[in-house]
Amino acid sequence: MASKKKKPMAEINVVPYIDVMLVLLVIFMVTAPLLMQGVKVDLPQAPSSPLDNKDEEPLIVSVKTDGTLYINLGGKQEQSKPIGEIQETVSKVLRQKPETPVLVWGDHKVDYGIVVNLMTALQQAGASSVGLVTDPPK
Repeated sequence: MASKKKKPMAEINVVPYIDVMLVLLVIFMVTAPLLMQGVKVDLPQAPSSPLDNKDEEPLIVSVKTDGTLYINLGGKQEQSKPIGEIQETVSKVLRQKPETPVLVWGDHKVDYGIVVNLMTALQQAGASSVGLVTDPPK
């Protein structure tokens, strides 16, 4: 009596990998819009180049049309904050992580003096450079 030897199966079952990939895809699709949180402002349109530093999450200070200021840190991001509190928060973050980029989202109808005062306060807080966020022209 000769016994038949089975050949080893050389196929990989990819169905579980596809399931995992689809679950991860859904998770990323749901969380991606939540990554850019902040206050809705109507940004000015200007041709500009993207930032090079992608390592650190930026500090975003938003300025609405009425001049109220918001920062993307803490639990109450939709609550306006005075410029002194924003300056203090930025200073604390930059002491911990000096490479953190600081960006200003200013509504295109905001008074120029408010943006200049904000940028001066951010530079006094330790931000070596402050970026202005714009929308690309349509």
